[in-house]
Amino acid sequence: MKRLPRSFYARPVLEVARDAIGKLLVHETPEGRVSGRIVEAEAYSGPEDRAAHSYGGRRTARTEVMFGPPGHAYVFFVYGMHWNFNLVTTAAGLPHAVLIRAVEPLEGIELMAERRGIAAARRELTNGPGKLCRAFAIDRAAYGRDLTSPESPLYLLDGPASKVARSPRIGVDYAGPWAARLYRFYDPDSRYVSPFRRAGVARVK
Repeated sequence: MKRLPRSFYARPVLEVARDAIGKLLVHETPEGRVSGRIVEAEAYSGPEDRAAHSYGGRRTARTEVMFGPPGHAYVFFVYGMHWNFNLVTTAAGLPHAVLIRAVEPLEGIELMAERRGIAAARRELTNGPGKLCRAFAIDRAAYGRDLTSPESPLYLLDGPASKVARSPRIGVDYAGPWAARLYRFYDPDSRYVSPFRRAGVARVK
């Protein structure tokens, strides 16, 4: 299978977030290749989106990659312990991104379990953004990677069609009315979706 082209990312952020469900996330590392089917993602449509890091057009060293061309990785550190992985979308100058919240493991499951320090069969292996980044060894080194480049060890592949449901995003209560927007997409049949799966559910396809 070929890597997803830039045209996949160069679309409205809500379309990319919805269509990311079912796509395959792959990371080729010195320890081995790991992959998983994306089962949960959230859209962030800054600078108007009060939940986005780029709200108000905020442009810093941390957010700079979001202002560039789509198809790159935006990786950030939270709570002093977790990395989060995002897809830069839409167009240069429009700092929109999709947070990948959970994946269903496919390849390298034992390696993921070793990195996480838990049993390979547990759903907690990759059912959250920080968990999947640890399992996939995604960290600061991935910031700004061109996911469409044949040289990048981190990339997305096409995957099987999936059911998609949507709900408000998780942990953005500070965003006022933006917290209620149905910007979270997920596979309602996957056991790897985070525990917040039933909040404001609305099936879309």
